[in-house]
Amino acid sequence: MKRRVQAELLDVLPPDDPLAIRSRRDLRRVNKLMGNSTIIARALEDNLAGHTLKQITELGAGDGRFLLRVAQKISSHWPNMTVTLLDRQENISAETLAAFARLGWPAEAIIADVFDWPPIPTEIVVANLFLHHFDNLRLTELLGVISRRAKVFIALEPRRARLPLLFSNLLWAIGCNSVTQHDAAISVHAGFSGRELSALWPDKINWELTEHRAGLFSHLFIARRIK
Repeated sequence: MKRRVQAELLDVLPPDDPLAIRSRRDLRRVNKLMGNSTIIARALEDNLAGHTLKQITELGAGDGRFLLRVAQKISSHWPNMTVTLLDRQENISAETLAAFARLGWPAEAIIADVFDWPPIPTEIVVANLFLHHFDNLRLTELLGVISRRAKVFIALEPRRARLPLLFSNLLWAIGCNSVTQHDAAISVHAGFSGRELSALWPDKINWELTEHRAGLFSHLFIARRIK
């Protein structure tokens, strides 16, 4: 299956559109069913044991609730992390920021395009279902930005394969709306397999790159600076 990137409806709908609001709610449920927060939490624990990194940035953070679920899983034994939630739309509520603060992970929401990333301290970067929105040319540019800013990068993306595509066409069965159903299949076609992200990473000498299937439907990419 050749990779194909197309525009998703949720990317062009106004944030306050009822269909967009419902679709974001659908995506939270789909993320939970896929275990994405657990996969990212485990990847952080496995790859950062013994490290003293204290800052984490999420790209395409949306409403911030995904990284909040990750924090709820690991903050008890990984305290005092500072959080940057980067997104080009303003979707993060005061309640979500307060929930981070209660975990000892003070969070800041920054409204900016990922290619115009403010010069803030950056150590760990995570992305959930974000990289597949970019064609290879823009993705190469983005990975270059990340490699110059971060010490660790973890991304969880749709796995481009027949099984995820089959299930993307069945989301109506769990009540997902038309926007979510439309975007799901497009996401799978724009997803990744094999070592496609590793091939686009700009610095293969100073970084350790890991890339593989995660669960039934996801593709996990991890880059760790070694020099």
